[in-house]
Amino acid sequence: MSSPQNRTVDNHTELPARPDLIRLIIGIFGIGSSGPLIAISSMPVPTLIFWRNLGGSLVTLPFALRHKLHRTGVKWAILAGVVLAVHFVGFFISMRMTSVTAGTAIVATQPIFAALFVKITGGHIPTKAWFGMLISFSGVLLVTGIDLRLDRRSFLGDLSALISGALAAAYMLIGSRAQKTLETTSYTTICYFVCAVTALPMALLTGSEIIHFVSRQWWILLALIIGAQILGHTMFNLTLKRVSPAVVSMIVFFEVPVAAVLSLIFKIGKQPTLTIIPGVILILLGCILVVLRTRSQTAMVEE
Repeated sequence: MSSPQNRTVDNHTELPARPDLIRLIIGIFGIGSSGPLIAISSMPVPTLIFWRNLGGSLVTLPFALRHKLHRTGVKWAILAGVVLAVHFVGFFISMRMTSVTAGTAIVATQPIFAALFVKITGGHIPTKAWFGMLISFSGVLLVTGIDLRLDRRSFLGDLSALISGALAAAYMLIGSRAQKTLETTSYTTICYFVCAVTALPMALLTGSEIIHFVSRQWWILLALIIGAQILGHTMFNLTLKRVSPAVVSMIVFFEVPVAAVLSLIFKIGKQPTLTIIPGVILILLGCILVVLRTRSQTAMVEE
């Protein structure tokens, strides 16, 4: 018989309890800062992935040393690290090829892929959620279609973001599996370290600079580690012990307005054309329909 915690994680229709909802809200603001910071960084993509994840791993390492490791969980954490590295490549490239608003909106379609993966593995996704995802995906098609007519580079950035969204969903699902037998800090330490190790050969093979950067680039990197990696990814990972990865992926949608507002206020990166706004609105509208779906009658387990 499964434990209450496992039943909660496997329930893909319930919203998180208050403690995890607070963590997710913090995570939204943390990860929402990622796109704008990547857009203003001049570090090569593999190098930025390497340092960001190595830094995240070192931050969580002292807490991970207090816990024992489980072989199965470690295997899943290693796989998550590789998937995360490839996801970051797609996401970082998209932030430099298209606008922050369009890129983060398209990456935030990861709930669609998470729902597909959950369905394939035997999970249940309510009809209202599918309807919301269909609306969101129509918004993606609108944004990418407009970018293709205006700028081939932006269109390729959109496609890179879409692939990144699928990989983000896979990363969430694998992370949820790993944390069935690992503590979150153990998982994040292994996952982030493997991600860094995966990115390093990419940097070396492409001849990317590793160390010699001006101080401003290191400050941007530090902001990425604290904001996007620790307050973003790690907060989301903390909730995966109790919350379905499909639900966590759905809530990630809200990083879109955070990233858009930051990029507009500080005039960061390539500014979006007004024509993509309807597409972004459709993406967010689909998100709202998904997140505000009918709650299950079963109460969430409080910490």
